[in-house]
Amino acid sequence: MARQFDFDICVVGGGGHVGFPLAVAFASRGLRVCIYDINAAVVETINLGRAPFLEPGVAEPLQDALASGRLVATTDRAQVSVSENVVIVVGTPVDQYLSPDPEAVPRVVGELSDLLVPGQLVVLRSTVFPGVTRRVEKLLAPDHPDVDLAFCPERIAEGRAMTELFTLPQLVAARSEQARKRAGALFARLTDVVIELEPEEAELAKLFTNSWRYIKFAAANQYYMIANDLGLDFARIRDAMTRDYPRSADLPGAGFAAGPCLFKDTMQLASVTGGSFALGHSAMLVNEGLPDYLVRRMEQEHDLPSLTVGILGMAFKAESDDRRSSLSYRLKRVLAFRAGRVLTTDPYVADDPELLPLEQVLAEADLLVVGAPHAAYRDLVVDVPVVDVWNLLGEGSLL
Repeated sequence: MARQFDFDICVVGGGGHVGFPLAVAFASRGLRVCIYDINAAVVETINLGRAPFLEPGVAEPLQDALASGRLVATTDRAQVSVSENVVIVVGTPVDQYLSPDPEAVPRVVGELSDLLVPGQLVVLRSTVFPGVTRRVEKLLAPDHPDVDLAFCPERIAEGRAMTELFTLPQLVAARSEQARKRAGALFARLTDVVIELEPEEAELAKLFTNSWRYIKFAAANQYYMIANDLGLDFARIRDAMTRDYPRSADLPGAGFAAGPCLFKDTMQLASVTGGSFALGHSAMLVNEGLPDYLVRRMEQEHDLPSLTVGILGMAFKAESDDRRSSLSYRLKRVLAFRAGRVLTTDPYVADDPELLPLEQVLAEADLLVVGAPHAAYRDLVVDVPVVDVWNLLGEGSLL
């Protein structure tokens, strides 16, 4: 007889930016979902009907899923055993030497091995180093020949999860036809289009996607520096390039290219190639160097040691409370050495005790820098110079 499971899905690491909206999305489609996370505070927050971070559109389906009993969050690892599909969402960290840890996901799978039972489908949802899926296959094979494995990388952007989970095609990869069909049927509950690949193809597809975005941002930032050094406004030039001209339409604006994914995944590709990913390395130099470039230009235009500089926005992107890998913090560190004082503010970030109210920063700053282009700053009227690489205020990006 077929095994009966208490849950259709258990999302391991389900309290994070990838796992949490995925769990809510599946629950909104009528599936019984368990979020397993080791962070007790996050689990409590979810069970109280609150999102652990800012994600538009998640509040109502979360509360509906909790009220109906379709969604629970727990720190009890035993719930993995009573779930038909186990979706593992853990990050692939980069160490102090900027080298990715390819053992992060296999390590978590190994820690859960004693909980896996015949008939389950294990889905790796993390962005992984190429070859990790095969390594997990070998890890599971001796003790769990009756557990299927698939790799289905996440594709959402923070802040758009509750739209993109239902509209973007899902990549589904597995070695066996059975695992591929099971994973395809699972994600077809969310979206109409499922694209089947081999695991290694899907691993590279995800890394190529993130590094491609990172390289495009680097091109824009390099163009910004060139134009700025010539005394020209890149925002005006970009507008002329892209307006009603399809061959330049995908050129992004200048700004901090940061966050927990793009830099890290470009580093993973650089590691895969043995350090020969020249485009990726160049992109990292440009994007990570933008805060330093801005400070050098500010030093040329202003007497920084005598000034109080205010940074508006410390999240890594607009309308986000996520400050992981935010280049605003790199800017803050450089300015702390060069300027008289540095003040920071952000309307969304809640876990930084050094943040000040916007009104105080505006009152005390002699010079302002837009770090994250939050919409709340768009209509500010100030009487001090503003460094606005994003052209958020519409006054140009020339520094």
